[in-house]
Amino acid sequence: MALLRLVCLFGFVATAASAQPNMPAEVVARECQIGIFRGGDDAFLSVTAQDDGYRYTFSDGRFGDTDAPTTRVVCGGETVWVDGAEIWRKAELRETDSVFESQGTALTGQLLENPEAGPETPLVVYAHGSEESGWIGQMPDPYQMVGRGVSVFVYDKRGTGHSLGKYTQNFPLLADDLVAASFEAKRLADGRYGRFGLFALSQGGWVVPLAAERAEAEFIGIGYGLVVDIREEDAEQVTLELRAAGYGDDVLEAARTITDITARIVTSGYRDGLEDLDAAKEMYGAEAWFPLVQGGYTGAILSIPTEEMRANGIPMFDRLDVDWSLDPLEVLREVQVPQLWALAKEDREAPSATTLERLQTLRANGRDISIYMFPETDHGMVEYVIDADGARVPTRVSDGFYDLMADWATGTLEPEYGRSVPQ
Repeated sequence: MALLRLVCLFGFVATAASAQPNMPAEVVARECQIGIFRGGDDAFLSVTAQDDGYRYTFSDGRFGDTDAPTTRVVCGGETVWVDGAEIWRKAELRETDSVFESQGTALTGQLLENPEAGPETPLVVYAHGSEESGWIGQMPDPYQMVGRGVSVFVYDKRGTGHSLGKYTQNFPLLADDLVAASFEAKRLADGRYGRFGLFALSQGGWVVPLAAERAEAEFIGIGYGLVVDIREEDAEQVTLELRAAGYGDDVLEAARTITDITARIVTSGYRDGLEDLDAAKEMYGAEAWFPLVQGGYTGAILSIPTEEMRANGIPMFDRLDVDWSLDPLEVLREVQVPQLWALAKEDREAPSATTLERLQTLRANGRDISIYMFPETDHGMVEYVIDADGARVPTRVSDGFYDLMADWATGTLEPEYGRSVPQ
């Protein structure tokens, strides 16, 4: 979710089917195919491309790398070999490729539907996170929705994948793109969809509310997004970083002084706050906690000499064309359609406490908002274990998250979704 998060949460490498013993002949040494593979009892998994290899994601959220020594899934073209025991076969999907235009830029999209999609089938369009990679064929979430009976239009964000234009984190512009994608999705699925809505992951949670009315969405659903602005997110991340390292309120207060200064710097175009930043570096630079201050952008600012910023700005930020004036709380006050927010309780990249508080206030003031908190989950809605070095190692997408999102699209919620707690 962080402003400068330019890599995906998971990285994977190529399939190594030939390394697995005792495989059926129809599986050995065949390439992975992107799509949905079904087993018995309604179980399915998705296979998606990632970097130079492939990722599998089961419908219960367990995922892995097809090349890992402990892989549960070995590819065999139109089939996959699961847990060394079962062959699952590729499901038929209707895939409609598209090129559409937004603000003079050609964007590439793909509509994913089950063959039986019809007038009662919900249709959603996804807004991206902050990654610079394309989404077509690469993200599991669209396939997890299609596997649950929801049609999905997915597109490569401008400047990524097969889409033209320049990569940006200008949320109003990305909202324009989402609106254009929405009308393209409805055009392609004409006669084969019912309810229409917008879904978002991570940074897309800032984009969807800007687009909802213009896209004529009937509902929106946001996973691990924020109702704080970029500056607030940065400050909250710094607080979590230092608190996790064992520092108390005195250090947190000092760090907040620094993040207040860096917020002024980015908002003013590097004109306001540079002298104060030098003073803060002089005061705190020798402290043991100072190198731990990172956040979304503050750590980068601390690493750049003041004179360099004054002369050249910060190219790594400037290329993103961020609109620092955006107030997500004010935007949400104008959203009239039902909203779903799924939050990760232990999210260190998009801290959820303030977002939860603000969503509950909006709901108390009349907005139709459903909120689910998933415990012991980090950004990406992933559960994790702690390794010997104290680092979090992702293990799975939290059970119930995909079901919750799909049921929200269909308009019927169940009493429970994994270990999540309605708020």
